Amino acid sequence: MDVIPVIDVARGRVVRGIKGQRASYQPIETPLVAGSDPADVARALMRIHAFRKLYIADLDGIEGRGRNVHLVPAISAAVGQAELWVDAGTATRKAARAVLAAPVTTLVIGSESIETLASFRDIVAEAPERTVLSLDFRGTEFMGPPRLMSETATWPSRIIAMTLARVGSEEGPDLERLGEIIKRAGARKVYAAGGVRNSTDLKALRDAGAAGVLVASALHAGAISAADIRGVANR
Repeated sequence: MDVIPVIDVARGRVVRGIKGQRASYQPIETPLVAGSDPADVARALMRIHAFRKLYIADLDGIEGRGRNVHLVPAISAAVGQAELWVDAGTATRKAARAVLAAPVTTLVIGSESIETLASFRDIVAEAPERTVLSLDFRGTEFMGPPRLMSETATWPSRIIAMTLARVGSEEGPDLERLGEIIKRAGARKVYAAGGVRNSTDLKALRDAGAAGVLVASALHAGAISAADIRGVANR
């Protein structure tokens, strides 16, 4: 199972995500590094473990303020060959092409950013093998075109089950929703996001069938160690 650190960026700084309430996000304060520069935070996370993937949420792009075009080159220079999963609020094929221009990037399509199933299909067609679909939920509400949930044949090979209300909440992962998405996904890989607190949660997600998990707060708090990550890797 992959453990994938999350770096949330707003106005050029790494912020701490809490329950998806983005208006209240503040620059991160972490014992891992002084300040909130994205490249510095990325380097600090890689000192915990040689992660194969990092997830970058460009909140400026997601909220329509304009994509932080410097993020990928800066973070890539900081972490070397790690694959960068980038959610920048991509809603068109042209925008997808811009994100995918860097060889290290994998495009994350957040369902909250998609208006129609047709537009989603068009975006995925740009590079299906380098695309991940994030199924975004706020509470019980699915954020995206309803047909996207029902027409699973349109899904790419990798899916994120994103429960925004659990992000940074210390409430634990949403195992019930993860199980539902895994059943719908068939042979696709499903990654869990939101609420991971410690190694116990990592093991529970692995045992539930998650291919990976997105983590932020628990890494900064030291609640998940390199030994914990190795313990669930490739199992």
